[in-house]
Amino acid sequence: MSETRVQLIAPSGYPHDREAMARGVARLRAAGCEVRGVEVLERAELRFAGSDGQRAGDINALAAMEQLPDIALSVRGGYGATRLLPHLDYGRLLERLVGTPLALVGHSDFTAIQLALFAKIGLVTFGGPMLGPDFGAVDPSALTLAHVWETLRSPEGQATWSTSGEHAVDVEGLVWGGNLAILCSLLGTPYFPRIDGGILFVEDVGEPPFRIERMLYQLHLSGVLGRQRALLLGDFSQCRPSAYDNGYDLAQAFAQVRSVAGIPVLDGLPFGHAADKFTLPFGAPARLQVAGTAATLTFSGYPHLV
Repeated sequence: MSETRVQLIAPSGYPHDREAMARGVARLRAAGCEVRGVEVLERAELRFAGSDGQRAGDINALAAMEQLPDIALSVRGGYGATRLLPHLDYGRLLERLVGTPLALVGHSDFTAIQLALFAKIGLVTFGGPMLGPDFGAVDPSALTLAHVWETLRSPEGQATWSTSGEHAVDVEGLVWGGNLAILCSLLGTPYFPRIDGGILFVEDVGEPPFRIERMLYQLHLSGVLGRQRALLLGDFSQCRPSAYDNGYDLAQAFAQVRSVAGIPVLDGLPFGHAADKFTLPFGAPARLQVAGTAATLTFSGYPHLV
C-alpha cells in the first residue's frame, strides 16, 4: 500500500511546543505517512505561524499542487485563522478540491477555515486531531488516533458515546460545528454558512460558564439553534466558575440553554480541547440516534482515503 501523503498547514498560532511537533511528525511517519510541509514548523511572527500571506498560502497552495496530498493537517490552533478568510482563493479551491478525496483536518481556531470553506464553496472538512496537541502528545489518546484513521479510511463513519439524561432521538441532517467562540465570531459575516436542519456540535476552552451561556444564547437569538435538529455539547475544558458565580456553573448554563433551545441538547460528545476526540466531517450527511443514554452519530458522503 502506498504511503498516505500528509501536508502540514499552519493557519493559526506558531508551533511553540517543538518537541510535540517532532513527536507528531515521527508518529505520522511510523503510521506509514509521508509528511510534507515541515518547513511551516519553523515559522513564527508575533503569536502567529508566519505572516497572513504565508498562512493563507498554506491553504491556497493546495489548489496549485500537481498531486494533492491525502490529508492537509493543521499543526495547532490558537488565533489567526479569521484574518485569512478574505485572502483565500475560493474560486481555485473550488475547482481543485471539491469532489476530491482530500481531507482537511483540525479543530479549535481551524473552525474559522471550515466555516468559510463550507459557506463559500461547500467543501467538507474534518474537525479532528492536530499535529502537536494530538499526534504529538506524550501519551496520545488511543480513541483519537484510532477514530481518525477509521473515519478517513472509510466512506462511512460512526461515533458512539454516553450522554446524560434519558433521550429518544432519531434525526438526520448535515453535521457541522466546532469551537463555539469562533462560530459566534463569524455570525453575520459571509463566512458563516446557512445550514438548516443540521446537527450542530460545539466545544470551547478557558471560557467561564456565563460566557458559554452567552454565546449559546447568541446562536439561539440569531435563529441558528432553532434551525437545527439537535445540539451536541463536546468538551468545555477549563471552563470554571468564579467565586462571584455563587453556585452558577456549566450545568446551570446548559440547563438554561436546554429550556429555550427547542431542540434536543445532548452532552458528553468526545470532541474539543481534551485528549479524547472523534473525527467529525463538517458538512456531511449524518444520522443521530439516541436511546436512553446511548448516542450514535453515523455519517457518510465525506472525502476519504482511496
